[in-house]
Amino acid sequence: MTNQTVADMKTKSPITAKVTASLAKRHAKESRFKLLGRLAVALGFFLVLILITDITYKALPAFHQHWVKLEISYQKDWLSIENSNKESLQSANYRKVLKQSMYKMFPQANGRKNKRKLSKIISSNAEFTIRDFLLASPEYVTQKTQVWVRVDDDVDTYLKDVNASGEAGARIDQKQALWIKKLVDDKRIEKRFNFSFFTNGDSREPELAGVKGALTGTILTMLVTLVLSFPLGVAAALYLEEFAPRNRWTDIIEVNINNLAAVPSIIFGLLGLAVIINMFGLPRSAPLVGGIVLTLMTLPTIIIASRASIKAVPPSIREAAMGIGASKMQTTFSHVLPMAMPGIMTGAIIGLAQALGETAPLLMIGMVAFIVDVPASITDASTVLPVQIFLWADSPERAFLAKTSAAILVLLGFLLVMNTIAALLRKKFEK
Repeated sequence: MTNQTVADMKTKSPITAKVTASLAKRHAKESRFKLLGRLAVALGFFLVLILITDITYKALPAFHQHWVKLEISYQKDWLSIENSNKESLQSANYRKVLKQSMYKMFPQANGRKNKRKLSKIISSNAEFTIRDFLLASPEYVTQKTQVWVRVDDDVDTYLKDVNASGEAGARIDQKQALWIKKLVDDKRIEKRFNFSFFTNGDSREPELAGVKGALTGTILTMLVTLVLSFPLGVAAALYLEEFAPRNRWTDIIEVNINNLAAVPSIIFGLLGLAVIINMFGLPRSAPLVGGIVLTLMTLPTIIIASRASIKAVPPSIREAAMGIGASKMQTTFSHVLPMAMPGIMTGAIIGLAQALGETAPLLMIGMVAFIVDVPASITDASTVLPVQIFLWADSPERAFLAKTSAAILVLLGFLLVMNTIAALLRKKFEK
């Protein structure tokens, strides 16, 4: 090694040391940034996990329900009928049959006050249950048989909390607690999966309330929204990006579309109330009106996302198609649109997911009404899951707390199914 080489190394060593130190600092910063990123993702995942766990824990009581086995005597004098034909059985006095049968099971419940307490143990729907049983088996007229009926929501909550200890509960006094304990000891109470939560509509009684009406209304409303918003949004994006001339009017339209994306959702509800219902006379609380309102709300999101996806298609695709003689229309629909479809589907997912969780605009068009019947068409009165959750959360009965959490799980499940279908379609278009 020559003296010159040794001198050069001595000259470069401080610079090399500085570079090495700088690289070490940059690598340390990068490591810290990666660590913070991982911590942020972990924290977000942990908080979501806590939220889902809390909702699921609160929702579990809504998925099972207690039933009680009663000794029912279908006596003709209690039924207030002379013959046992179908017309007479349909109009019979089943409330009296139910009460007298319960008084016979608990003879110690004497006095009007105690009898009223005894009647509150079972659901208000019990008389219809014993009616349906007799209509299905009319041979039990004048006979005594066992019929399973639902317990009242307060009793159901009491059994889930304290498991019939014989002690008074929040809305169960001492006498009722002892009667319930006797029924449990006699093996007359059992817990069943609550299928009625998925097969019943809304009800004032928590033990009878279900999500079928709200779920059906949500599906119908989202179908109307999808059928209207997706083709309109894609068509508007294609026109603005591929065909519209670049002038002042086009700029005004683009600015208004961007501004509409930031308008509060309740404004669209006021628009639906003032124009769609009052001016055009469409029915209130209908999925048709709800779908139109949500379409107006989601259109800006779909248009903006679709335009961004269309703009991302390489210009070489357009030039190649037009170079072999394709028209502007053929180029757009045969080459540009298929390549932009994955991004368009992403925008549609975002827009529909936003519409699925909206409550304010639907409150303005009357979908907050108490509706028991399950809608059969887009013009029938109905409600949707977010509004149903809002109504149940505002109810004073404690049993509605579990129903609210269970309805949230159903809503999340519906959103998951909808996004899964959209993701599969997007993957298909990507191929």
